[in-house]
Amino acid sequence: MTAPVRTVPAPTAAPARAPRSSAELIRAEGPVLAHNYHPLPVVVARAEGSWVEDVEGRRYLDMLAGYSALNFGHRHPALIEAAHRQLDQLTLTSRAFHNDRLAGFAEALAELTGLDMVLPMNTGAEAVESGIKVARKWAYDVKGVPADRATIVVADGNFHGRTTTIVGFSDDATARTGFGPFAPGFRTVPYNDLAALAAAVDDTTAAVLIEPIQGEAGVIIPNEGYLTGVRELTRRTNCLFIADEIQSGLGRTGTTLAVEHESVVPDVLLLGKALGGGIVPVSAVVARREVLGVLGPGQHGSTFGGNPLAAAVGSAVIELLATGEFQRRAAELGEQLRTGLASLTGKGITGFRARGLWAGVDIDPALGTGREISERLLAEGILVKDTHGSTIRLAPPLTITPEELTSALTALERALG
Repeated sequence: MTAPVRTVPAPTAAPARAPRSSAELIRAEGPVLAHNYHPLPVVVARAEGSWVEDVEGRRYLDMLAGYSALNFGHRHPALIEAAHRQLDQLTLTSRAFHNDRLAGFAEALAELTGLDMVLPMNTGAEAVESGIKVARKWAYDVKGVPADRATIVVADGNFHGRTTTIVGFSDDATARTGFGPFAPGFRTVPYNDLAALAAAVDDTTAAVLIEPIQGEAGVIIPNEGYLTGVRELTRRTNCLFIADEIQSGLGRTGTTLAVEHESVVPDVLLLGKALGGGIVPVSAVVARREVLGVLGPGQHGSTFGGNPLAAAVGSAVIELLATGEFQRRAAELGEQLRTGLASLTGKGITGFRARGLWAGVDIDPALGTGREISERLLAEGILVKDTHGSTIRLAPPLTITPEELTSALTALERALG
């Protein structure tokens, strides 16, 4: 029996809707978006290089660069071209099959970092979670820690992501309150304190997990020799040194990796943010072969991890870094940034910490909170982000020009006035 033919009426074109203003779009978010962010009141619609434009056409100099996800600026031509080319070929296979872009990406990333093997993931938090799993597996299979006894030592003031495992070893009350119970197996010590670290490490320690520079805490730079000391301690006590370079890595501090400032090579490196070129989320665990080699089929995975589009963009990012141009720019313009901030110290700035094109700037509380200064800078056409009360973070694209950087510093001076 033949099924009856049903005639489907042609869809009626929806009436054209007038573009909504910034204020209207911000109001529209309220009822339908979870309130887990408190953005500055700007609605970005377009971007190029170091500049963004809102829906009304007002332009702003981006001095945050997506928390370092946009190290190469908005819509870098080489990265956009790589993404377009791959979109016309293949975007996803899952890891059930091989794809033609993944091997080249992994080879290039291993060569760039001086390590052996790559575990591709998507977000920074996924890279951290993956690093924790790998460290525990290594501790049981290689070090011989008794089952379910492995510990990982972390530093206070850390920011490694927002999963329940990660916020469980955070000391940020906003990040952790209301989300327990938390996973055991972590010991927290003061950052930049080698004696405290040594006291926390024992036969159960799988790894020491630290940020070479703490970003969310306000760009906290440890004393010279701290990273070297962590490397020596972990080697001597047979545990892994895991360096979280998700924000600090890939050119931001004037070197490819922040650990290079002390010529340190960790056992495990966590990368993300800039690895996706501001186009797609790309992260990775990069490690020595005897560490990542503990994983077997089915023990860890990600449907989108290592997808062809991500691998194509990530490979283009690595090609940009291989030239050394962006590391040099960060180092050279970082000196201009430091000089400018030093000139404002005592004139509204109580102190700052800077490495390359990355700075945490402490504002005199008498002049306002970090949020209030960020809002004043927004009115000046400059985008920054506050953290921890009266501190603001500066992390412009590594493509910023000296003139643009001068403009931002001049605007900061006005905002402090």
